Amino acid sequence: MSRTAKLLMELIALPSVNPAFAGAAGPLTGERRVAEFLAATAAKAGLDVELRNVKPGRPNLLVVLPPRGPVRQRLLLAPHLDTVNLVRDDQLIPRRRHGRLYGRGACDTKGTVAAMFTALCELARCRTRPQHTEIVFAGLADEEHAQTGSRALVASGFTADLAIVGEPTRLQVVTAHKGSLWLRVETRGRAAHGAEPQRGRNAVHTMARVVDFLQTTYAAQLRRRRHRLLGHATVSVGRIDGGGQPNIVPDRCHIEVDRRTLPGETEAGVCRELRAALRQQGLPAKVSSVKDVPCAPLATDPRLPLVQMFLRQVGQRRPVGVHYFCDAAVLAAGGIPSVVFGPGDIAQAHTADEWISLASLERGKELLTQFLGALP
Repeated sequence: MSRTAKLLMELIALPSVNPAFAGAAGPLTGERRVAEFLAATAAKAGLDVELRNVKPGRPNLLVVLPPRGPVRQRLLLAPHLDTVNLVRDDQLIPRRRHGRLYGRGACDTKGTVAAMFTALCELARCRTRPQHTEIVFAGLADEEHAQTGSRALVASGFTADLAIVGEPTRLQVVTAHKGSLWLRVETRGRAAHGAEPQRGRNAVHTMARVVDFLQTTYAAQLRRRRHRLLGHATVSVGRIDGGGQPNIVPDRCHIEVDRRTLPGETEAGVCRELRAALRQQGLPAKVSSVKDVPCAPLATDPRLPLVQMFLRQVGQRRPVGVHYFCDAAVLAAGGIPSVVFGPGDIAQAHTADEWISLASLERGKELLTQFLGALP
């Protein structure tokens, strides 16, 4: 068994469920177990280690490989340490079968953690480490919920010339991803007895027209806006709540909407657009954002020298885009040019039988080792 696969099995067995999904006091929650295990392993490899709490008991892990000479640039490896919740107890028991490794986090993103961390440790043992590039591994907390780890890192003033953010991309270099807005749309009416509905104004009925408009006309309008890597923006109504009991005409109703944004779109701009579109349809509704933190799109210039170097190392002519949001946009908004890369397929993320191909895992480690070793 390779070092990378062995490390991944050890990481899967260490629970790091994000407390947002399992309750703050849950016995399997938090990133500390994984962070401390990796910190001890890095220290044995002679690497500089720092744990930075971003929430009580929830640290970012920073592991630094200094260059042999003066630092002239910095490269950041940035996977996240948290996972979504368990749906079965055996998800903490890593299982190998038919060239795959199963377990919670195998794909998202402990596989990338193992690949990046192993590559860094191998480089630390090598005599030909970079002469002028400092390499920092940052195991980030809370990506799956509010990206507290990456937001704390940029708020601390941390800078880098490029971040490779760890997510399952099938070993493709990603320079663009969609943003994520969660919007609340509320309609108001007038309550009345269900026996005399004509005396009221039904907020649920109004909302039914709003939902139909969003899922048909508005969705069609979004399909006409296209990004060359990301395709079109999307809208999806994910939740509805209205009324109290059958014999009362409901005086209010609200829905929650997932709106995936393209580079150039902003939260304020989307809210203004949606309000105007509903007014044009004669649908009075209040539109607001329900996310506490911005989740903007990512659009990194693929012509940047380090991005070009990484693309060549991977053997990829052009970058690709993905539809999901991740820490890359947070780091980019903080001034760190960012790409997304890692073994595994996002189709396996968050699933009950989450798995990663062992061949993909090992190939990811090899590509990262070659790229890091080629840095000046």
